[in-house]
Amino acid sequence: MHPPGADTVLIRHGDVNTKSNAVKRYMGELLVENIEALLEDRSIPGDVEKGWNRPLIYTTEAAVEDATAAAADAFGVVSASPTLTVSTEKEQIIEALVETAHACYDGGTFAVDARRADKTLPYDSEDLARDAGSAIWDAVEDEFEPEVDLDDPDLTFGVEVREEGTFIYLEHVSGPGGLPLGAQEPVIALISGGIDSPVAAYEMMRRGCPVIPAYVNLGDYGGIDHEARAMETVRKLSRHAPNYDLQVYKIPGGETVDLLVEEMNQGRMLSLRRFFYRAAETLAERVNANGIVTGEAVGQKSSQTVRNLGVTSRATRLPIHRPLLTWDKQDIVAKAREIGTFTDSTINAGCNRVAPDRVETNARLEPLLSAEPDDLLERAADAAKNAALIEP
Repeated sequence: MHPPGADTVLIRHGDVNTKSNAVKRYMGELLVENIEALLEDRSIPGDVEKGWNRPLIYTTEAAVEDATAAAADAFGVVSASPTLTVSTEKEQIIEALVETAHACYDGGTFAVDARRADKTLPYDSEDLARDAGSAIWDAVEDEFEPEVDLDDPDLTFGVEVREEGTFIYLEHVSGPGGLPLGAQEPVIALISGGIDSPVAAYEMMRRGCPVIPAYVNLGDYGGIDHEARAMETVRKLSRHAPNYDLQVYKIPGGETVDLLVEEMNQGRMLSLRRFFYRAAETLAERVNANGIVTGEAVGQKSSQTVRNLGVTSRATRLPIHRPLLTWDKQDIVAKAREIGTFTDSTINAGCNRVAPDRVETNARLEPLLSAEPDDLLERAADAAKNAALIEP
């Protein structure tokens, strides 16, 4: 819902504001580029202005809610609001609020949340909120009995007075927060087709890291359907980053999985993880990435006990980023639903069928190395060098 005549989107960022002026300027430019790409990708008209604390999108009233939704999909954005822009004159602000009340307020409780960034004006936030609230009350009392609730109102009239003008809005559309995509270095995201890995990739993107997706083909233990679901989750992620290339590197792993199933019993899931990590490391060298992202969480699977994570991590010299490390499964599922990857991930991961009857939860590195194929890590490196680049 927006005030009549609203044709501007007011954008709020969070962590960007904590940076030095030089870094804030750089990240602000990245944010503008990313929002422009989202608007273009969705064929939404709009011109983006960086501003210093509040980026703006100038669009049309017909497109203002679509533009708001696009801005709220940009990493680094805390929230966005479709707004009506008026002057900083107190009388004009109150007049616009009264018109908005006539159009949008039809009962229930209300409040006015007024903020004044321009301290040179002859009124303060409290004066404006009080006088605007009285004017709104007077405007609607003949139609219904209004009620003020400053703690939990049904409708909040937002007013933000800045040097460049006053912005009037009725809603905050929540964004992902974090940092603008591109503010950090790229990383390899191991995408399995399960629920966790796309969420982990999303969380790294939310902190500014472009992701390079990698999918390990498990041969008979994966299959076309499993691969297709992994690709679909990448497509969902790419909606947040239309100006970044999220083509997927498909790493051949079927022969190695067959070998592990044939030669190893206990510990083979850990050796498979080691294969994944070394393949990802080799791919990272190939594409100049700076880390590996997985959806692992402490204790979620037998291969993810603290000891086992320590053992498998030694297969690579790169940092392994685990943004879901302490998340509960229900929180991961909720986030997957929120970002749209859950439905495409609800298939049993092929590697589940690789697991032996007796799993290893307390591995030691030396016994594992003596049990696994001697050339496992060389196989992983060769597989990554032969990875094919495919469209998701």
